[in-house]
Amino acid sequence: MGYYEFNVELAVEARDALLGLATGSGCLGVIEKEKGLIFYYPDRAGIDKLTSDFVVFKNILKDSGLPCDMVFSYEYIAERDWNESWKKKFQPIDIGENISIIPPWELSREKRINLIIDPGMAFGTGHHDTTKTCIELIAKISSQGTKDRFLDVGTGTGILTICAMKLGFREAVGVDIDPLAIDAAMRNIALNGLKNVTIKEGTILAAAGAFDVIAANLMSEILIAIAPEIATRLKKDGIVILSGMIIGQEEEVIAAMEKEGLHFRDKFYDGIRWVTMVLTR
Repeated sequence: MGYYEFNVELAVEARDALLGLATGSGCLGVIEKEKGLIFYYPDRAGIDKLTSDFVVFKNILKDSGLPCDMVFSYEYIAERDWNESWKKKFQPIDIGENISIIPPWELSREKRINLIIDPGMAFGTGHHDTTKTCIELIAKISSQGTKDRFLDVGTGTGILTICAMKLGFREAVGVDIDPLAIDAAMRNIALNGLKNVTIKEGTILAAAGAFDVIAANLMSEILIAIAPEIATRLKKDGIVILSGMIIGQEEEVIAAMEKEGLHFRDKFYDGIRWVTMVLTR
């Protein structure tokens, strides 16, 4: 099997909508870049259908009142060239004072906490602003002594779960509704040699028990919908890290969380677009 790589340039305001449309059309993975997005599709989808889909996406953006000046191009990648293609695009990332995200083909960085992530086909390589901020907050929280149970809702590649465990948490659970994400997370857990980690396919309902820290890097609509389940699973004095919201959406999320007994503590702006929040019980 081969793959098609679609390079799409479009306005920042339209990216979330396009992500949703592309994911629903069989997209296997996405890389966010400065001026747009890179989508990957299996070649069995057929290039005529894929190019037609992107024309339809452009019209949907226009009908929704979003910027629709979208430009795309595509390239075929043979299966034998797949790994090399990923290697060219995935570069190590340093976060904070001592955390590095590295792919498995790179040497570990001395005197740093190395999170080994095979990009695979799931969200969460560490390049996205929201992922970086979540990692920084997990590092800060773990330095304050809260290191028992960690829950990662929408785990993707498992990067936040891996980060929590390498920063001293005793146990972690990651859940995701995407089978590809489950496969990627389990593979990355193994690459990092971690124990006491459980990865489950499903929503937050798949996570049993109470947690000291819960992280959810998801769209605002999902965060609002799962607010009761987050509150139910948070220990007394526990901490919630919420991200994935566009600036301007946070007040609705805060209201949903406070309705369930949580208390807003702080928020952080990730560039010009995203916001990450911390809440407590």
